[in-house]
Amino acid sequence: MIYDKRNVLSKLDSIQSLNLEVGCGSKKISSDFIGIDILDFDCVDIVGDIFDVLKEIPSNSVDKIFSRHFFEHINDLSTLIDEFSRILKVDGKIKIIVPHFTNPYYYSDYTHTKFFGLYSFCYLAKDNFGLTRKVPAYKKTFNLELYNVKLIFSTNPGVIILSAYKKFLTYIFNLSTPLMEFYEENLCYIFPCYELVFYLKKSDIKYK
Repeated sequence: MIYDKRNVLSKLDSIQSLNLEVGCGSKKISSDFIGIDILDFDCVDIVGDIFDVLKEIPSNSVDKIFSRHFFEHINDLSTLIDEFSRILKVDGKIKIIVPHFTNPYYYSDYTHTKFFGLYSFCYLAKDNFGLTRKVPAYKKTFNLELYNVKLIFSTNPGVIILSAYKKFLTYIFNLSTPLMEFYEENLCYIFPCYELVFYLKKSDIKYK
């Protein structure tokens, strides 16, 4: 069941720049984004299961998709990515923020079902970021490109010294792809990472 609170679905054709935030929760990134969530918070524009809602979005119609701490709740990531790819315009972009697998707070939430590391989206998109290891292509074809990844180190608000230290780690380990890979292979359990940010875009090329 879908609750289209502001009759957004009937107006999609008239929206010049169509931007979606999936799993927006109680606060959207921007009023320029259409908020989708299964819970009816004030800022949510369309209430419903994400797969049901995406079926109502026309193919090749969306400019941007943003998601923060939503993917770890989804069991079928492959189908979700397929739907994102379908609705995006060519050169349309996706920004996905998820907990890193070493985030200690990850395990407190019993609704979390998926872990994420540097290579997670290399299984679902063409790696144009330049990670070293080549992973199996379980999907037959895809037309999404991974063009950037960021490691984010963070702590609880108000802890000034520790916060500055975590910002330093964020700066250092994002200086280069080899440093990111060295961190995740050798140091991640010494300096736990809070989040990963993945940047993808739709290509007009089908990759295998």
